[in-house]
Amino acid sequence: MRKANWRKLGLGLLSAAAVMTLAACGGSNDKKDAAKDDKTLQVSVGKDYVEYVNDIKGAFEKENDVKVEVVEKDMFDQMDALQLDGPAGKGPDVTMSPYDRVGQQGSQGNLAEVKLADDGRYTDTDKRQVATDEKVYGAPAMIEAVVLFYNKDLISEAPKTFADLEAISKDKKYEEDGKNVGFLARWTDFYYTYGLLAGYGGYVFGDDGKDASDVGLGNKGAIEGITYATEWFQNVWPQGMLDVKANENLMLDYFNQGKTAAIIYGPWGASGFKDAGVNYGVAKIPTLKNGEAYQTFGGGKAWVVSNFAKNKEVAQKFLDYVTNEENQTKLYDMRNDIPANAQAQEKVKGNDDPIAAAVIEQYGVSQPMPNIPEMAEVWSGAENMMFDAGSGNMSPEEASGNAVKTIKEAIEQKY
Repeated sequence: MRKANWRKLGLGLLSAAAVMTLAACGGSNDKKDAAKDDKTLQVSVGKDYVEYVNDIKGAFEKENDVKVEVVEKDMFDQMDALQLDGPAGKGPDVTMSPYDRVGQQGSQGNLAEVKLADDGRYTDTDKRQVATDEKVYGAPAMIEAVVLFYNKDLISEAPKTFADLEAISKDKKYEEDGKNVGFLARWTDFYYTYGLLAGYGGYVFGDDGKDASDVGLGNKGAIEGITYATEWFQNVWPQGMLDVKANENLMLDYFNQGKTAAIIYGPWGASGFKDAGVNYGVAKIPTLKNGEAYQTFGGGKAWVVSNFAKNKEVAQKFLDYVTNEENQTKLYDMRNDIPANAQAQEKVKGNDDPIAAAVIEQYGVSQPMPNIPEMAEVWSGAENMMFDAGSGNMSPEEASGNAVKTIKEAIEQKY
């Protein structure tokens, strides 16, 4: 599964200007970029995907009379370098991108428009991940979502509702210095908090994430979600949960030591819990008190085609091939990545893999993260919003209003 820093790197934190700077410094001198012809399709992937592409490429090469040349390069480095390497004829034909960078790179002219296979392999959420301005710039490859981990030695089954979590938080066996750590969540981090706010009716941008002039973090629903989180910060959790930098380690320490019954975290944490000897279970995040789902950001990666590819027709065929049921199932078998392909997901569900099952279920109620460049201006403002409200420095209304104002001003200045 993915590491925690995947989200930090991939959430569109780079502004367009920063991307340009990184591209200028990027691998334009990469000697691996050999001259290509119509009989060669160059596919760039990170080190952890090289074996997978080499394993599946044979049938594609034979069927299309083409050689697939696999280039090893970090996904983020490749995306940053694409807009300079592409025009210079040095970039790959096909590569991977986190979902939130697809729309940005497509709108900047670095990615080619592609067509998605119309055979039921993708959900509407999948399709939204790779589209902007009614144009599609990638083929969904794998999915991610944060889930609920729980300690099966402390509670017999996964909590189904936030009322269940509140009951845990009143159990004295989870008390630490007068506070309760039975349930913990990093609600100072907007990536984790968004599911709460969205479940109450908040949103980042209007028009399904495409209208940056409409910031929905100050509406009635968002304020209701912030108010609910504030009650946990002020009345339940230890002060350390407000520490933006340290609360992750604090939460993980409590869970690994068997002091916390349930946490909201990403699937990348599973190996650490196993190493710590936690008898953990994993499930979809409980239903909110208003009866709505905790609507997390749905993450993942897509296969994309460079707008500078020599043979876009073959590149399109490769996207269709690499995302079919067989190759998506192999993606899971070889890498434990949870495939975007719906048919492959059904096979994964039959493997008695509770993490995969929980992620698939949670992703089903998740929302695509806005993939427009303006999303980069949301993170710091939203993070401050939760701290200001949780600490009592501002009321939830004041904190959300201040965050919306900050975000809008940053967008107006940069875009």
